Amino acid sequence: MSSQKKSKSTKKKSSYRKYIAWFWGLFAAGILAVIFLFLLAGWGAFGEMPTFDQLENPETNLATEVFSSDGKTLGKYYNENRTPVKYEDLPENLINALVATEDERFYEHSGIDPRGTLRAVAYMAQKGGASTITQQLAKQLFTKVRSSNLAEAVIQKIKEWVISVRLERQYTKEEIITMYLNKYDFVYQAVGIRSASRIYFSKEPKDLKTEEAAVLVAMLKNPMLYNPRKEEFKQNSLDRRNVVLSQMEKNGFLTKSEEDSLQQLPLKIDYSPEGHDEGMATYFRAYLQGFLKDWIDKNPKPDGEEYNIYRDGLKVYTSIDSRMQKHAEDAVKMHMAHLQKEFNRQNEKNKTAPFRGVTTEEIDRIISRAMKNSGRWKEMKAKGFSEKEIKASFDKKREMRIFSWENETDIDTVMTPRDSIFYYKSFLNSGMMSMEPQTGEVKAWVGGINFKHFKYEHVKQARRQVGSTFKPFLYATAIDQLHLSPCYQLPNSPHTIPKGKHGVSEDWTPKNSGGKYGGMVTLKAALANSLNTISARLMDKTGPEPVIDLLKKLGVDTSEIEPVAAIALGSVDLSVFEMVSAYSTFANKGIYVKPVIVTRIEDKNGTILYQHVPESKDVMSEEAAYVTVKLMEGVTQYGSGQRLRTTWAVNAPHYKKAVTGYPYDFKNPIAGKTGTTQNQSDGWFMGMVPNLTTGVWVGGEERSVHFPSITYGQGATMALPIWGIYMKKLYADKELNVSKEDFERPEDLSIQVDCDGTNPSGEKNDTNDSNEEFPDELDF
Repeated sequence: MSSQKKSKSTKKKSSYRKYIAWFWGLFAAGILAVIFLFLLAGWGAFGEMPTFDQLENPETNLATEVFSSDGKTLGKYYNENRTPVKYEDLPENLINALVATEDERFYEHSGIDPRGTLRAVAYMAQKGGASTITQQLAKQLFTKVRSSNLAEAVIQKIKEWVISVRLERQYTKEEIITMYLNKYDFVYQAVGIRSASRIYFSKEPKDLKTEEAAVLVAMLKNPMLYNPRKEEFKQNSLDRRNVVLSQMEKNGFLTKSEEDSLQQLPLKIDYSPEGHDEGMATYFRAYLQGFLKDWIDKNPKPDGEEYNIYRDGLKVYTSIDSRMQKHAEDAVKMHMAHLQKEFNRQNEKNKTAPFRGVTTEEIDRIISRAMKNSGRWKEMKAKGFSEKEIKASFDKKREMRIFSWENETDIDTVMTPRDSIFYYKSFLNSGMMSMEPQTGEVKAWVGGINFKHFKYEHVKQARRQVGSTFKPFLYATAIDQLHLSPCYQLPNSPHTIPKGKHGVSEDWTPKNSGGKYGGMVTLKAALANSLNTISARLMDKTGPEPVIDLLKKLGVDTSEIEPVAAIALGSVDLSVFEMVSAYSTFANKGIYVKPVIVTRIEDKNGTILYQHVPESKDVMSEEAAYVTVKLMEGVTQYGSGQRLRTTWAVNAPHYKKAVTGYPYDFKNPIAGKTGTTQNQSDGWFMGMVPNLTTGVWVGGEERSVHFPSITYGQGATMALPIWGIYMKKLYADKELNVSKEDFERPEDLSIQVDCDGTNPSGEKNDTNDSNEEFPDELDF
């Protein structure tokens, strides 16, 4: 070979080596550059990175969960509806579906999947992305929304990779899966797998079937596009669910036959929203918020910060029994829906409906007050609108959803906001509370007919005139002071308390409703028939001050009760809460137990922060309490509560058909008292068995919203049926232990309580607290 050819060959080889050197140099530089980028990201050059402490304790908003006494979730308080679960509470089929669909090599990589990344780059993400479960968690926890800017998006991805590696070093694979599922937002206030499982399928995660788990895993790709609740996305959800099942078969978690059979199943969900306005015990949960706020104000964290019920994941254990609460809510709905129909019927010819006995000027004041208290008024005023403009907006028709008893669903309509005020004022409302006298535990709390539309609470917040349900306090005072027997007789004739005595400003001679007088009557008969003449005589004997003193000992706020004789007829305003706790003392042998709604509070780690300590005190002798109970038994034996023991409802076919449980026909001992206030504005029934006291109030939001006559407007018609339906349901529920026994008789009883005959007065008694007959038929 010539020297010239050798020189060319040598130069060519030298050139190749030069290119190869450049190639490996550039390759090495690229690798070093990538490593340097990762180091820069790790050092925080591209923005703040989570610290070791943040990785150890990633910031999350955890919902505070409210539990019933029987271990059921009543509701939650949250910014994000997230209640974490432990890995052992996740079903195997859910974990398998997640890994098979989202990250097949999850257990093999250390946060970054090289094969997945190369595939994503090679096919421009057309054959699947490269994000591992760990990377998705890193994004959820620390990097949030992906930037639309390419350079920023690349930097974000690099940060995710770095965080993913750190997470893998910090946590086990099981912990990463748990964190990811606890953090993911499945929309519709379903943040985390537990909320999603409860909201979409009404069950705990551990109870999910394979096809249900697949639906939730399918949503991880896009929770709205593959949402099983939305009609337009149901097919997407079904198709994606079947893809998840195929992935499970591909990865050996299902057999081919299992895959085929599961894919044939229709898409089924059991949607149960967990919004603040929805679910069970809504009024109770709203009141509980105030209780927790007061507790938080007085009990800071060890570091001095305040607890936050919307993000600290507290666990609040209450006295409410979910079964009794459901029975109570059902009883209120069943009765009120049909009572409202009758109320509407009687208002058809009422020119001032829904108001009665008021002038046009008074109605205008009511509506004006409602307008100024509305959210619309406050919102427009905050935006700078004039009062004239705000008022004008109430007369413009607009689309709205309004409450309706029809099918118990909201209805769409068009009306003016002013007309909507009239519409909502026309509804009768209710308050109901049930409590164990011996423990003080509140077992059921229904503050109204619908929390979404009627926020005002009628157990603790509202105070209404109590009518004749006040009389047992007067009788108990007389028994305690004077040692009177239920068989003690007084003349049923008008009695006058003269001017200047017992706070009377002029001679006071109360009349019996119905104007019936004559003869001698026992105290038992007098209470059963709510005879005002006897109440006046007893008040004249005791004076109002001792009655008020007794009320105060029974837990009643007496600061605004004037010591006047008229309180004997129930002219005072009290809450259902106060009435139930006070009546419970009679059933608890004269011992007052302060009502309890929260038994304990724990932090997210299970540390007890609050433990209830019972509070009780002796208020009256066991004998006086028992005698008062025996007096009130007469009310249900032959007085205004007698219908609880009869089959009267057989003459009310429409009502009987609509409300399961009629007739009541109770045989067990029941002590109670009905109450009806002036113009039938308020109807009450207080009922007791040995281990349960329940109070019910029914009336309009405005006192001018009421029935035109006592026939339907009395407590025995408005409120007593709710108690009856509720108790029928409790007795039918075999899991509950509601007493049917006699009230326990004191061993040293010295007062005669058993009067001769079923009617101690010796004459036929009327069966309501107005001396007016019940309707023969409730035309609902």
